[in-house]
Amino acid sequence: MSIRVLIADDQPLVRAGLRMILEAEDDIEVVGEAADGRRAVELAQTLRPDVGLFDVRMPIMNGIDATRAVAGPGVARPLAVVIITTFDLDEYVYGALQAGARGFLLKDAGPALLTQAVRAAAEGDALIAPSVTVRLLSTFASLRSAPKREPVEALTEREEEVVVAIADGSTNQEIARALHISLSTVKTHIASAMAKLSARNRVELAMWAYENRRVAR
Repeated sequence: MSIRVLIADDQPLVRAGLRMILEAEDDIEVVGEAADGRRAVELAQTLRPDVGLFDVRMPIMNGIDATRAVAGPGVARPLAVVIITTFDLDEYVYGALQAGARGFLLKDAGPALLTQAVRAAAEGDALIAPSVTVRLLSTFASLRSAPKREPVEALTEREEEVVVAIADGSTNQEIARALHISLSTVKTHIASAMAKLSARNRVELAMWAYENRRVAR
């Protein structure tokens, strides 16, 4: 079954390039395109794609506001959004993740990372461009003035190991190999940690690890 993708970018050439890369994959199908954020929200609600690829800077409604509208807190059936942009700016990355995005890529990331991000988002995982991951999380964890989130129930030692591995940028497969456990067990630990920390996705798990200094900076 194909992963259905909605592309939102105000530049026709960029949309065409993204479509060409994605549709070269047997398991990915582009079901719609939007040139502005408001249209992206409309298409997301009518087409119900599996993943949305949203640019940050778009007319009428920007990509972060569009992400919040289809993936933010309170959205009943949140869309898996990957933000893709030219601008490597921390405020964009953090704003996108706070709005509910499951990934953040730069437009020069290359076809392999793009398709990997789409597949990760469709599976409920998050992928952030390696060039910004650690810098983003460590910087904003130190700047945030909000109280640190306390788990409703203490994480087990194994759950904390998994959360720390996520914060270090490891995929589920890499965590399974490193901890010598099955992939399904990794997913079980992630689901349990998310419930205990009231985290919506693995990005928020990583943010918790940095906020609580579980990861060296």
